[in-house]
Amino acid sequence: MPTVTAAILVIGNEILSGRTQDANLAFLARRLTGIGVRLREARVVPDDADEIVAALDALRSRYDHVFTTGGIGPTHDDITSACVARAFGVPLERNPEAVRRLEAHYGDPAMLNAARLRMAEIPAGATLIDNPVSAAPGFTIGNVHVLAGVPTIMQAMFDGIAAGLKGGDPVHARTVTCSLAEGTLAEGLGALQDRYPGLEIGSYPWFRNRQFGVSLVLRGTDVAELDRATEELCGLVRSLGGEPEVGGGDA
Repeated sequence: MPTVTAAILVIGNEILSGRTQDANLAFLARRLTGIGVRLREARVVPDDADEIVAALDALRSRYDHVFTTGGIGPTHDDITSACVARAFGVPLERNPEAVRRLEAHYGDPAMLNAARLRMAEIPAGATLIDNPVSAAPGFTIGNVHVLAGVPTIMQAMFDGIAAGLKGGDPVHARTVTCSLAEGTLAEGLGALQDRYPGLEIGSYPWFRNRQFGVSLVLRGTDVAELDRATEELCGLVRSLGGEPEVGGGDA
């Protein structure tokens, strides 16, 4: 199957200032990998219309899927929907179904004020993404999926669309852990990567209990090739005086 790729665009001044720590990237990366979608890029941009539109145009032309998080609430700095409409060259419209969902959620018409109605403004032609937590929907237009920034809401939205996302072959992983230093393994590890260009081989050093070591992670779609490379890597570790521990690891 062909490789299916994705990018994540995190939107919000609060992320760039450090006031809010992003929790959405790790969740989306794990879930996308699990359905055979390779996350290739992640960007963080401020609440600036020109920068959001430029990032959208760059990412949606390069990847199969783009996921945005943040900027679809009721306040003046929630400008993601308008920026997506601008990027696609379509008007921003008050979506009747989005209004209906908000009305059902708030119950009292007085609660659905002008600010909250902004959350029903959706680019023309977009398909709504259900929000089972707080009703205000996200949406998909083209290959762009617009999700909330609040992690619990974003995760619920993603759960609703995950089954419909087209993925490629699932990525499998093996992790080889040992107490050797990266510099000891570097030459042999590079040669192993050259022999297996279809795999991604990463080296992640650690320090615990006053001891250095490294976790070597191999990723790929061909399980047989992955197992052969893992066996060779274990042989390399042993030849350098280490004792490898093999685990499945996260893809």
